Amino acid sequence: MRLYIPSSTRRFSLPLISTLSTPISSSLPRLLPSPSLSTKFTPSGRRSFVLRVHYIDHKSEPELVDPMGSGKEAPELNRNLYPVLEPYSSGFLKVSDIHTIYWEQSGNPEGHPVVFLHGGPGGGTSPNNRRFFDPEFYRIILFDQRGAGKSTPHACLEENTTWDLINDIEKLREHLEIPEWQVFGGSWGSTLSLAYSQLHPDKVTGLVLRGIFLIRKKEINWFYEGGAAAVYPDAWEPFRDLIPENERGCFVDAYGKRLNSDDLETQYAAARAWTKWEMMTAHLIPNEENIKKGDDDYFSLAFARIENHYFVNKGFFPSDSYLLDNVDKIRHIPATIVQGRYDMCCPMMSAWDLHKAWPEADLKVVADAGHSANEPGIAAELVVANEKLKNIIKNGRD
Repeated sequence: MRLYIPSSTRRFSLPLISTLSTPISSSLPRLLPSPSLSTKFTPSGRRSFVLRVHYIDHKSEPELVDPMGSGKEAPELNRNLYPVLEPYSSGFLKVSDIHTIYWEQSGNPEGHPVVFLHGGPGGGTSPNNRRFFDPEFYRIILFDQRGAGKSTPHACLEENTTWDLINDIEKLREHLEIPEWQVFGGSWGSTLSLAYSQLHPDKVTGLVLRGIFLIRKKEINWFYEGGAAAVYPDAWEPFRDLIPENERGCFVDAYGKRLNSDDLETQYAAARAWTKWEMMTAHLIPNEENIKKGDDDYFSLAFARIENHYFVNKGFFPSDSYLLDNVDKIRHIPATIVQGRYDMCCPMMSAWDLHKAWPEADLKVVADAGHSANEPGIAAELVVANEKLKNIIKNGRD
């Protein structure tokens, strides 16, 4: 297999941090070598995996290498977003007595299916989400999760849990008559992608994850209880000041009280402050268009209410380490993790913890990026990750 590796990539192995040894067998049919994984054979006939990680500056010139040592030049992979395109079909799927979700398809109707899982939760999808995928190869499926975007009822928290969303993904897959598909998700979308894949690994052909969020207590505390405030004190203070001093022991709970108030204006005020805090910290270089989302009451209400609902309930997982504890279920699935070095919303510790638990996954650390998928370096690596999976699928068909 040929791999595309930027010239600024530096590799090093971390044998003291984490290694994984597995017997050589056919039990991992989809396991493929990746540039983040060093494979060594021991005298006992076991294969040992050693962590490797790529550090990427998106401005660097690419270098093409063939890790198999054939001497042949590897084909250059596209790193640019694909052109704007429109859906060829869309609709609404009733998934419960309460909820109806919006879905759409674009790209190639006969192509390899890929489902895009948006962030938040509560963020909804946007037309730009279609552009990470080659429209000639992929059948691109987007949908708005319960209460978000065009799905109804708007901002509804009833029957809205991680497990409900996973069931919705399966209902949509069956509705569209798709046997299996690639899964793509960032931020909360990475959480949902992991949870879905661990429950339905036989339905997943590959994973592309960005801005890893494992919804652990230390991650919530970092962003909502003062950690990220050390870097963004100017953005933090309006978020903090909405809450009286005697309620600042837990901002997530204090905001939850207001986001579920009987008074709609109280909900809107809390939603605006909650949303603007996240939007002001989502890019390495603040993005004014993104920040303006905090002034949109319709968007902010769903975004803030649903996020807070999931965080108060710890993602509805049975334990803090649930997603890490269940990595074995997806170890065989080809996967790329793309992480901005300066991600304030979902700091790199979570991507690093996931990579240590799952060294087979290819970790790409973008040196000049924060959290957003729309930052140039992150967008480029997400496109490349999809291109690699595309080539794996194409080669498997030949």
